Amino acid sequence: MPNAAAPEGRIIAAHGRHYTVELPDGSLRKCFPRGKKAGATVGDYVVISPQGADEGSIDRILERRNLLYRSDDMRTKQFAANVDQLLIVVAPEPAFSDDLTGRALVAAWSAGIEPIVVLNKVDLENSIGMARQRLATLMQLGIHIVELSAHAPEQMRAALLPLLRDRCTLLLGQSGMGKSTILNALVPDARAHTQEHSQALGAGKHTTTSTRLYHLPDQPGDIIDSPGFQAFGLYHLTATDIERGFPEFTEAIQHCRFYNCTHRHEPGCGVLAAIESGAITTARHELYKRILAENEAQGRY
Repeated sequence: MPNAAAPEGRIIAAHGRHYTVELPDGSLRKCFPRGKKAGATVGDYVVISPQGADEGSIDRILERRNLLYRSDDMRTKQFAANVDQLLIVVAPEPAFSDDLTGRALVAAWSAGIEPIVVLNKVDLENSIGMARQRLATLMQLGIHIVELSAHAPEQMRAALLPLLRDRCTLLLGQSGMGKSTILNALVPDARAHTQEHSQALGAGKHTTTSTRLYHLPDQPGDIIDSPGFQAFGLYHLTATDIERGFPEFTEAIQHCRFYNCTHRHEPGCGVLAAIESGAITTARHELYKRILAENEAQGRY
């Protein structure tokens, strides 16, 4: 008799070098990669070899639609695959970082993933106005911005669940933005730990330590929760990837005089002309130059 086909499953959690793989029947197996290099990440579809009652080895990673990384000057780490959209949570208190938010958007756009920004804690009336002003540039880029308060869970669910239906969504945000509270309202079984942010540090305490995929309980769709981030390097991106992360550059680049224009100082640069005309903001261009310079300093090109 021919051997049964090797089972396929989906990685729903990663903990160091072992992974939780969910099979089509809903059963879970603790799996390890073959060899020394892991290579797999949450959201990956994999072929496994079962071992014993509830373990197995990962034999092969099936083709991905996309792959998201986080990187710094020391290492690059992949942390989610096959993502449809990125839900970036920001809040007026503690103050969110424009730089980190911008970098998350670059990561999404460079991978062909749709970003959505959630402005949480809109009940903080004294500081919400400034947060809205800081997000105005992103709204002009056509990014969908959802305003809500995680302390009003029913209204929050009504605002977010239609956006999450039939999609795999990566939930991302700096610590202290209320990301875990939002996850708990969407997926009560997640029981994510929430903590009050540290007033003294002006930043949140890390509450999520590993990446995990959850199924939405009342409709089709998945949400991947990832650790709160205080840094978001993009050292894995090429110059072309970085350009793709700034979609407002696309039209202007068509007017660059030189095919290898870096959009920083060249004569006849369409991007610089668009900045002069106000079509591209200086702040976004400064972020572009920072990311490009960081990668050049690492010898990326």
